[in-house]
Amino acid sequence: MKIKLTLFAIIITVFFSQTSFSQEKFKNTMTLDSLATSPEATLNDISWIQGHWKGHAFGVETEEIWSPPLGGSMMCVFRLVAENKVVFYEIETITEENNTIILRLKHFGLDLKGWEEKDETVDFHLVKVTEDKVYFEGFTFERISKDEINMYVVIGHDDGSQEEVKFNYLRVQ
Repeated sequence: MKIKLTLFAIIITVFFSQTSFSQEKFKNTMTLDSLATSPEATLNDISWIQGHWKGHAFGVETEEIWSPPLGGSMMCVFRLVAENKVVFYEIETITEENNTIILRLKHFGLDLKGWEEKDETVDFHLVKVTEDKVYFEGFTFERISKDEINMYVVIGHDDGSQEEVKFNYLRVQ
């Protein structure tokens, strides 16, 4: 009987570790637990992200344009503008892979020179999807209404500290 209970405990632990996540130290973002895998999801679950969005973060203007799902992906261009000058761009994708979705991005300077190495991307694995929120590791989309969304991103600093930054966007009509 003791062996059966131990085996049952191991099975339960493995099952929950495959779908578990933690909120960690930030209010609006999550990370996967170390042994967890991303849950099943498709782009149809998050198609409400599509659109042309403008807002503010870091005290400056931000803009994102997300395409509708097509060919197993959604794509986005982002720009951050300070004092009426572009500071940097991002190209982002959310793709369907292995029965889940993953967010990837690359940063570019004003001259379109990449920040990351040629074959490197910044990857955010899916943690959880609800009706109005999509949690990737350290990156959350939140639907406020059909014309307003928030994005929360964990930003790392040179001193090793991190902060969660809110981007509030309104749909451009």
